Amino acid sequence: MPAKNGSSGGTRLVIVESPAKAKTIEKYLGAGYTVESSIGHIRDLPERADDIPEAFKKESWARLGVNVEHEFEPLYVVNPDKKAQVSKLRQLLKGADELYLATDEDREGEAIAWHLREVLKPTVPVHRMVFHEITPQAIRDAVANPRDLNLRLVDAQETRRILDRLYGYEVSPVLWKKVKPRLSAGRVQSVATRLVVERERERMAFTSAHYWDLQALFDSGKPEERPRDFTATLASVDGKRVAQGRDFASTGQLKTADVLHLSEAAAGELAGRLQGTSFSVKSVERKPYTRKPYAPFRTTTLQQEASRKLGFSAKYTMQVAQRLYEQGFITYMRTDSITLSETAIAAARSQAIKLYGAAYVPDKPRVYTSKVKSAQEAHEAIRPSGEEFRTPGETGLSGDMFRLYELIWQRTVSSQMKDAVGESISVKVGGRSASGEDVEFSASGRTITFYGFLKAYVEGADDPSTDRDDSEKRLPNLAEGDALTVSRLDVAAHSTKPPARYTEASLVKEMEDREIGRPSTYASIIGTILDRGYVFKKGTALVPSFLAFAVVNLLEQHFGNLVDYDFTAEMEKVLDDIANDRAERVPELQRFYYGAGDGDEGLKEMVTDLGDIDAKEISSFPIKGTDIVLRVGRYGPYLDRDGARVNVPEDTTPDELTAEKAEELFSRPTGDRELGRDPVSGHMVVAKDGRYGPYVTEILPEPAEDETPKKRTKKADAPKPRTSSLFKTMSLDTITLDDALKLLAIPRVVGELDGEEVVAHNGKFGPYIKKGTDSRSLTSEEDLLTVTIEQAKELFAQPKQRGRRAAAAAPLRELGDDPASKKPVVVKEGRFGPYVTDGETNASLRKGDTVEDITIERAAELLAERRDRAPAPKKTTRKAPAKKTTAKKPAAKS
Repeated sequence: MPAKNGSSGGTRLVIVESPAKAKTIEKYLGAGYTVESSIGHIRDLPERADDIPEAFKKESWARLGVNVEHEFEPLYVVNPDKKAQVSKLRQLLKGADELYLATDEDREGEAIAWHLREVLKPTVPVHRMVFHEITPQAIRDAVANPRDLNLRLVDAQETRRILDRLYGYEVSPVLWKKVKPRLSAGRVQSVATRLVVERERERMAFTSAHYWDLQALFDSGKPEERPRDFTATLASVDGKRVAQGRDFASTGQLKTADVLHLSEAAAGELAGRLQGTSFSVKSVERKPYTRKPYAPFRTTTLQQEASRKLGFSAKYTMQVAQRLYEQGFITYMRTDSITLSETAIAAARSQAIKLYGAAYVPDKPRVYTSKVKSAQEAHEAIRPSGEEFRTPGETGLSGDMFRLYELIWQRTVSSQMKDAVGESISVKVGGRSASGEDVEFSASGRTITFYGFLKAYVEGADDPSTDRDDSEKRLPNLAEGDALTVSRLDVAAHSTKPPARYTEASLVKEMEDREIGRPSTYASIIGTILDRGYVFKKGTALVPSFLAFAVVNLLEQHFGNLVDYDFTAEMEKVLDDIANDRAERVPELQRFYYGAGDGDEGLKEMVTDLGDIDAKEISSFPIKGTDIVLRVGRYGPYLDRDGARVNVPEDTTPDELTAEKAEELFSRPTGDRELGRDPVSGHMVVAKDGRYGPYVTEILPEPAEDETPKKRTKKADAPKPRTSSLFKTMSLDTITLDDALKLLAIPRVVGELDGEEVVAHNGKFGPYIKKGTDSRSLTSEEDLLTVTIEQAKELFAQPKQRGRRAAAAAPLRELGDDPASKKPVVVKEGRFGPYVTDGETNASLRKGDTVEDITIERAAELLAERRDRAPAPKKTTRKAPAKKTTAKKPAAKS
């Protein structure tokens, strides 16, 4: 049994994953303990061919890093960037009497601890130290009550890693050959991409339905009532319910004939027949309203709510939560659990009483149980750490850490408060038209008589049109038979809408509902499909690229099982079974890779015969109602009609590419427009629309017929046509031969100054003039054609400006204050396109973001991600001379 503190002598080495976590824990342990970080994983499967040990390079399975021929033994190597840290840990271990492995208590943390033990090979006692929060008491308890390594958790994590490696390394090369080089496939990432693509397909197939009804403003005639009047909607005519949006299928057709579909004309005529009609209350139905508190946060609900309320991406939410955990402000943030410890329940109840009064706290504590099937490990919910909660103001936090802590604190405290109660009311109003039709209008309302937990916290919603849980809609105090007067009667038009695109929050919820992947991995999965170009953001919506359509098309047709939602969920259950000692690693990997026989095809067989995959067909998508085909090419999407091609603008979303849009793109100038011949060279000059925008070039003549192959010049030495991009003020429609010849003359020799040529160039940072090694920026592209040697002399006489070349241009838009920095955020035009800035941090707009549509929430998210990617300040410390060591050959796990 290990000592409870350092007073009994000896040195104890405690290893955690991160330096920040090490720094916090070291403060609590004191003398007798050395706390050091592994800085994440210290070894993994080899990423590159160079990482494979020489002894294994000739093995047929070496590229996989997994011996698929012998029980799927993984080949582990110490990461090149971790070798120095491993050496440091070994040195520290030499002076230690005990080793505590204090990595996170989940499968990944357990695997890191196991790898540390395997690599360091300690000869002293080894203890597994676990805790859910980093507080003095929690750390003392963890030291006093260690356990052994849980090898079942290690097996489960190792199986996951091998599954992901086999999937990625076997399927990705198929994408390289059949779709586009350097693409990647992933066991969960490809399924997540499929979800986003399928939603876009639903939007593309959707046909909007149009319907009308009537909206009436009724006056109760009771001046003492507040409100006195209320709005009601036409519900039925002669007992037949009036059609609403829910009655229409995605095809735009009614699902049933038992409803009345009003056209605009019919609704208008009915409104005319109701003029002067007497109305009265037919019925009033009152029901008690109760809203229970929301459960404390688990990983996915925290990601969803931070997205809705703070505008954080799932990835950024986890990065901020990680810092809060490591600095001791919250409990562990990767958890499926919504349970609270007795200590936490007492702390939440105590704080609720202190802040809101005893009337807001129930007599008995609330106990929450997880609804997530096969919740992983026995963690608590995400909550403020400690036996007593600190209010946000007491933490000393600021910026995004403060905002996320406040969200977690509010949710936790509110979870132990009383229900919100009130009354919901449903009113039906009847009348008869001039032609004898019985019509019925309906209205509903809600009043809250006791706010309970809503005083502390109200959950957000993915649909901005949804009423918040604390919103009220009051109606006058009505009774059956009350006469009503119509103040206004309007015809209201409605249209059904396609299903909304996923946001990060709703995609996380969808994956969790389908049990796809592990909640702790959702942030990295979404980050991956964004980084790989399969998905881009338009506002907060996730939009699939045309490339994603091609990839999903191939996977569905030829690897259907691998992107099947049920199959992917089943694999998570297999991993749970391994963790809980209900299944074994090798048989499950054998079935996945080689199949189980009887027609059950394994991954190996799927990727072996690719001859029947038609690469062109996979990446071709006919535009409905036209003879145009969208194709996904090596350099991006384009439209093809009998060999004629036109590029698809980069910001085009798939559901916008309708028959009309496709025809419009073909009707635009193609850019391959002959402007005329250069009077000097005689070469034809053409204007084109290229991948990087419109440009002009010259057509060089073919080599002479009698030139033999041996005499032909090398490709690098062959004459190249002059080419120049159009200025921003120019267009393909209006450019002339004279304009083109001026562009082709750039770089332009302006003259001579101080014995050196002055040349005008158009560079990637804008127009400039150069003399030798000295240069000066020009104000506009047009200056390239007009700047004189005298003007150049004046520019070179001025000191060279560093950074910004001229007075800052006015912002394109002002968005409001950044929640983190509290500084005003504006949109500006930069060298590489528009960007947002708060004066300290700049972040470029992404694909899908536009200057006109970007919101302060989206801008805050971009700035937050940019701050997080900023490199840490470099420390300047003197390095000790490196000791010569003999590298040990990594070996496969046995």
